[in-house]
Amino acid sequence: MAVSLDEVGERDGWRCWVCDEPVDADMSVNDARGPSVDSRTADRKAKVAERLAHRACNSRKGAVKVVIAWPDRLNVIEPAPLITVAERLERKGGRELVARCPGKKDAQEAADWLVDRFSRLVPGLPVTASVDAGGGQFLVALATGRR
Repeated sequence: MAVSLDEVGERDGWRCWVCDEPVDADMSVNDARGPSVDSRTADRKAKVAERLAHRACNSRKGAVKVVIAWPDRLNVIEPAPLITVAERLERKGGRELVARCPGKKDAQEAADWLVDRFSRLVPGLPVTASVDAGGGQFLVALATGRR
């Protein structure tokens, strides 16, 4: 069943899953910053078949591999590539370490950002984050139920 642009936009909070910037629902779909629906029909195990994206972000992802940037404001060491993490968690579930942080506050900020970001990156996949002390640093992990 096809889902309308408005339904996808409302569900995704009118934010682009690729760049995480706001999408203007009133902008022309022909404008590069206008709304578009990114179809995930090739991924049959995906819980949500469509995601909201800017037209340019959606078009560009076909030409280059999408990279989800970690914000510069987060103090993380060796951040994991989030698209790869999202694909594995969506496919297999489980738990995955995604970053190390020098302080607990840094790790908690990263964990909070990750849960919020994954709600748009992989809508419908319930993801939780944990912060664990280890080796003089703090480890941030994401988890979801097994499939």
